[in-house]
Amino acid sequence: MAIRQCAIYGKGGIGKSTTTQNLVAGLAELGKKIMIVGCDPKADSTRLILHSKAQSTIMQMAADAGSVEDLELEDVLKTGYAGIRCVESGGPEPGVGCAGRGVITAINFLEEEGAYEEDLDFVFYDVLGDVVCGGFAMPIRQNKAQEIYIVVSGEMMAMYAANNICKGIVKYASSGSVRLAGLICNSRNTDREDELIEALARRLGTQMIHFVPRHNDVQRAEIRRMTVIEYNPKCIQADEYRSLSQKIIDNKNLVVPTPLTMDELEDLLLEFGILEEEDESIIGRTAEQERMIAIQPSA
Repeated sequence: MAIRQCAIYGKGGIGKSTTTQNLVAGLAELGKKIMIVGCDPKADSTRLILHSKAQSTIMQMAADAGSVEDLELEDVLKTGYAGIRCVESGGPEPGVGCAGRGVITAINFLEEEGAYEEDLDFVFYDVLGDVVCGGFAMPIRQNKAQEIYIVVSGEMMAMYAANNICKGIVKYASSGSVRLAGLICNSRNTDREDELIEALARRLGTQMIHFVPRHNDVQRAEIRRMTVIEYNPKCIQADEYRSLSQKIIDNKNLVVPTPLTMDELEDLLLEFGILEEEDESIIGRTAEQERMIAIQPSA
């Protein structure tokens, strides 16, 4: 059976890496063999699986060794909780070079060294979603990942980022097999959040595959550098991640999305009260003009 290659995208700070690691812990509990490839320069995609502050990255080890050709697979591939294999691509120092290059270098190295020829069921790419440069789009544009999941919440910028990611999927879907597999709502406890993300999913032509509620056990587990399933396997939040894992195993709803225009996205946000109706009369008006209008006697 072919390896299922899935990329998890989402706005920075949305809980993408936390969701990914808790999800794969659930898959591992079900007996699946998994590799996580961290594609975020923060290199925080594997810390809960490895119980470490940060895994050494391919880019850093290549710089220390002289080149990526001087590395061996066992140097970069570490095994953590439930046998999950972990790799971090890393990136250059802040302000120097393109961080997306680390993703390209890492995936090419893993392919050349035979990392995908093991008995894997899933490979998950944890990818920064705010930046849509070529490097971060590699799992989409080079047909590495066929299933794209987007972590989103009921906040405006998280939905904006999700819509942008869908535009990237559309761009490369015609030349490859990349498809949107669903939205994962990582709740921020905003009003009618589940209804809003269900509505967004329908507009995009996809599904909200699972709604992950907020729970303090997520933070408690993170402090201990653990997934919830390992930290407190009997808690209700662990069951939420198990449910998400099973839904991904069963998922066959792969689509080419229909991204929204900015007007359509704003209309959706207005409908759910995330945005307020814009008052065109105040555009370009200075504070002094506002003051003068305020003191004018009404007719």
